[in-house]
Amino acid sequence: MTAPTRRVVANISLSLDGRVTGPGGEYDMGWIAPHALSAGARSHMVEVTGAATTALLGRKNYQGFAGFWPAVADDEAADVSDRTFARWLNDVEKVVFSSTLEKVEWQNARLATADPAATVKELREQEGGDIIVLASTSVIRQLIDADELDRLSITLCPELVGGGARLFPDGPAASSWSLTATSTTESGALCLLYDRVRQA
Repeated sequence: MTAPTRRVVANISLSLDGRVTGPGGEYDMGWIAPHALSAGARSHMVEVTGAATTALLGRKNYQGFAGFWPAVADDEAADVSDRTFARWLNDVEKVVFSSTLEKVEWQNARLATADPAATVKELREQEGGDIIVLASTSVIRQLIDADELDRLSITLCPELVGGGARLFPDGPAASSWSLTATSTTESGALCLLYDRVRQA
């Protein structure tokens, strides 16, 4: 069996207590903003996404991203890192997982007809760079459960949120990860890259 030719990366922000949202529900994410808007976090996002030629998105993130990022690409008032990320996002292949959307209109976007693990297995066989999951927790969880995730990019925010959804509820199979790179942002967040350790 040959090794996968394309690396699958998940990018996510977490609180110190492992939350991806706050106690106010799925849109309670204001605690992330001060850390995501720092120069260090923006630079980290550009670095992590730069090697990717395919982005995976769940429905909610697709709708949120599509409603905001396309216009940033040509906004001269926007931060230069945000413009770089927006241009990449406009150009990259975007695979959207949804059972309710009938179509997607963002350029280079398409709806997935299979589950995330099956889709990733197909994508790994195609030419291209990294495949990156952009903050879609349900997609990340499914790929971890299927052992189809190679790298975790975590921005660890120095916040105890006290409630809300966790990225890792009880249940995923145990796995080992190796710290590949780390950096600190001006807000005190840590940008961490972990690579999956697999037995040869």
